[in-house]
Amino acid sequence: MHTDLSGKSALVTGASRGIGLAIATELARRGASVVITGRKPEPLDEAAAGIREVVAGAAVTACPGNTGDETHRAEAVAATVAQGDGIDILINNTGINPLFGPLMDADLGGFRKIFDTNVVAALGFVQEAFRAGMRERGGAVVNISSVAGIRSTGLIAAYGASKAALIRLTAELAWELGPANIRVNAIAPAIVKTKFAKDLIAGDNEARALKSYPLGRLGDPDDIARAAAFLASEESSWITGQTLGVDGGMLSTGNM
Repeated sequence: MHTDLSGKSALVTGASRGIGLAIATELARRGASVVITGRKPEPLDEAAAGIREVVAGAAVTACPGNTGDETHRAEAVAATVAQGDGIDILINNTGINPLFGPLMDADLGGFRKIFDTNVVAALGFVQEAFRAGMRERGGAVVNISSVAGIRSTGLIAAYGASKAALIRLTAELAWELGPANIRVNAIAPAIVKTKFAKDLIAGDNEARALKSYPLGRLGDPDDIARAAAFLASEESSWITGQTLGVDGGMLSTGNM
């Protein structure tokens, strides 16, 4: 059973491809009007057109810009309000990972950039949504974290630290915003077959990774999209401050 999100207005960041695009498509499929963001205008326009092809009559607006830019965040939230007469759903999906390997070798500029994009910008979007009317009407925020924010990997340590911070931010915001009937939850995916994860599953890496997944497969963007739609819907109306692992059972094994 798919929850009807008709009349809801959603903003999905980092939605030109992969998990963000899948989430935006799923929300539109369930009746929400959707604004999507991404850095590059052309891929974002293509993503919006793709959603309209999949979902006939979908109300989709592309709002290109840099997540780290305060002006862009305000514009994206304003576009969401204008399209749906308010903002009801915010999906913080944008994430970057330019650093691999030990933290002792990490460039601090790159480390700072990861946190600015993966954590600070997410809070910035929540602040904008709150000021733009979510404070009065309530709503749902879903932050896309990672299993790397729950368990150390060594390989993507800086990224994992930022995603752990996002999980902590989720809990703090849930406590603070609960009285305004704003629910804040997170999703922690394991490896999902997207361009973002290509280096993690290149060559023989995918076969080795599969050994850590009791369900015997890596994730698909739609697996995350359906979880996000649930957390954005009234079906989860008494759930807040939680991080949902969508990981094919990987965390249950103790392996990464």
